[in-house]
Order: sequence, then structure tokens, then C-alpha cells
Amino acid sequence: MLSRFPNLAEKSDGSNDFSRARFAVSLTFILNGFAVGTFISRIPDFKHILHLSNTVLGNSLFFASIGVLAAISPAGRNAAKRGSAPVVFASTIALAVAVPFIGLLFNLPFLWLSLFIYGFFQSCQDLSMNAHAVTLEQKSTKRMMSVFHAMWSIGSLCGGAIGGVISQLGIKPIWHTLVVGAIIAAVGIWLRTWFLPPSADIHPIDSKKRTKRPKVFWIYGLLGMCAAIPEGAAADWGGILARDTYHATPFLSTLPFVFFASTMVMGRLSGDLVAHRFGTMRALSYSGLLGACGLTIGLLINNIYGEIFGWIILGFGMSLGIPLTISAAGSTANKNYSGIISSAEAVAMVSGISYFGFVIGPPCMGFLADHLTLHSALFVIVSLALILAIGSRISIKD
Repeated sequence: MLSRFPNLAEKSDGSNDFSRARFAVSLTFILNGFAVGTFISRIPDFKHILHLSNTVLGNSLFFASIGVLAAISPAGRNAAKRGSAPVVFASTIALAVAVPFIGLLFNLPFLWLSLFIYGFFQSCQDLSMNAHAVTLEQKSTKRMMSVFHAMWSIGSLCGGAIGGVISQLGIKPIWHTLVVGAIIAAVGIWLRTWFLPPSADIHPIDSKKRTKRPKVFWIYGLLGMCAAIPEGAAADWGGILARDTYHATPFLSTLPFVFFASTMVMGRLSGDLVAHRFGTMRALSYSGLLGACGLTIGLLINNIYGEIFGWIILGFGMSLGIPLTISAAGSTANKNYSGIISSAEAVAMVSGISYFGFVIGPPCMGFLADHLTLHSALFVIVSLALILAIGSRISIKD
């Protein structure tokens, strides 16, 4: 399928230059974040339209996470075999088609199917654009992954804020998601020739040879998981906590996520400088400690304003987790494990382990919320942030 995109072939005149590729990657991160923010903003509506309990909602979100996990291996291998650029384009168009399905809400089984499809193609785009971002970092010898992820947070912030307004106005999810899908498709087609040529990051794959993955990538992945679960919980359950526990309006219920996404943007815009100044693992340690302290204070206040405060500080704290672990994985693969694992495969592996947090997070939080309370269950997030803080200091040296 990917070979059918001749516009993505390498150009001999060199017009597909670095600055255009950097802009294209930045905008792709924004698109991916916008799709996720749109989805998150309508989760309370999914719950109320289909009359779901917290446990059923958590189990339903599990299907999106399964889709994310299912995409990791094929996306990583295709990015390595064909170059990341064709995979970015194909997955962007596929995501544009998948997004409207989550707004149909015919019944619960259809929701599960649509969430799986959405999660699969969202993950394909996510992994391939991260692989392309790693290639840009390596060719420029500059840190830029955190800024790219800031663009993702800007997209999710816009998607969440706009979705909150649209939800408050009572507009049905199907019309909302149709417009978002059209926007993603239009921008994706516009950017299709702006990326680096496929040859920039093609890595031959020997399908018969299977090598043992170095343990350093498992460690990066587990640290990323400790950031992914809190990030996912803040996104998936912030609106539910605000609306069901604190009885906030639909618009006010989106504010914890909007503020969370805003501080994620600020943290990620400065993340490359912070990592350069303090080192990757020390930066991760400080951010994990900050997130744990902020969320604890917010939960102890135990009202909508405390939730907003906790989400604000958690956003700062979790902002560096995934971008720094992904960047470290790509860099480590190229510098220390060339010929053993490609940067695209390393990114896919670390992302896969990290994103497994999005698989286990929703059902676990839903189960704990129904058997304890959602407020009490969120203290698990505090523990994971502390594990990130401690683990990043003792596991790996910069």
C-alpha cells in the first residue's frame, strides 16, 4: 500500500529540505494531539449517551489501548523498511477516516470497534512521526523532541478546549468528529511532500534474524510507562472526576485537561533546554517528583479547584517523560547498537512498552474507581510519578 504514494519518493533537486520537514513533523504532531484532545473532550458524553458505569467506561477505553498496542510492531517495521515518511502520510489519512467512527455511538460493541480502529491508526501515526523526529534530531545534532511533543500538547489542548465548547453547546459527537477528520485529511494531503525522503531513515530488516533487545530499552520503556499512565489518567478521568464527583458543568469539566495540556506545552517547550542543562535522567527525576507533589496537594484539597491545581502541576511534571525516553532510545540505538536495532525499531519498542500504560491504565482505574472511589484511585498516579522520579536516578546514567 505504501508504495502507491509516488509523491513521497526522494527528489533529486533537494527541495524536500530540513526546514520544510521540521515544519511538517511539527504540524503532524499537532494533528495527532488534536485528534486525541477531541476524543478526550467527548469521553464524558460517551459515558452519558451510552449510560456506562466507570468500570464499563474503563473497559471500553481498553479497546483503544489494544489498538495502540497492536499497531506498534507493524508501524515500527514498516518505518524501518520503507522509511518513516510514507508511514506518516498513510497513517494520517487512515486516522482522518477513523476519527468520525468514534462519534457514531450506535451501541457499546460498535464503540469498542471504533475505539480499536482509532487507537490503531493514532498509534501508527504517532510512532512514525516520532521515528521521523528522531531522524531530524540526528541529522541536525540538536535536541528537538521535547518541542515536537510540545506541538502535540498544543494540538491536544486545542482539541480539548474546542471540544469542551462544542460539548457545552450540545452538538452531537458525530458532527464534531466528521469536521475533525476532514481537517486532518486536508492537512495531511497538503504536507505529503514536505517530509525527508524515505531513504533518510530506511534500515534493512532481516526477518529471519531475531536478536535479543538490549535491556537499556526495556528500562527506557518502563520509565516511559510510569509517565504514560499518569498522562492517560489525567486525560481520561479528569472530566469524569470533575463532572461526577464535583458536579461541574460540561465546559468546566474540560478545564482540568485544558490546564494540564497547557502546562504540558510549557514544560515540553523548555524540555530540550532542561535536558541539555541537567541531563536526561536527572530531568526525568525532577519532573516525576514535581508531578507527585502537585497531584497530592490537589487531591487533598478535594474540590474542582484542587483538581485543576493538581492537573496543572501534574502537567509540568509529566511533560518530559515520553519525549525524553523516546529521544534517548533513538539516540542510544544509533550510537551504541547500530546493526542490532534501528532507531525506528528502538522508538517503536520503547513507545510500545510506554504505551502499554495506556492499555492497562483505563481498566485498572475504572476498577479501582468503582471499588474505592475515583478520587482515591488517583493516588496510584502519585505512586507512579514517584517511581519515575526514583527509577530514573538509579537505573541509568546520562
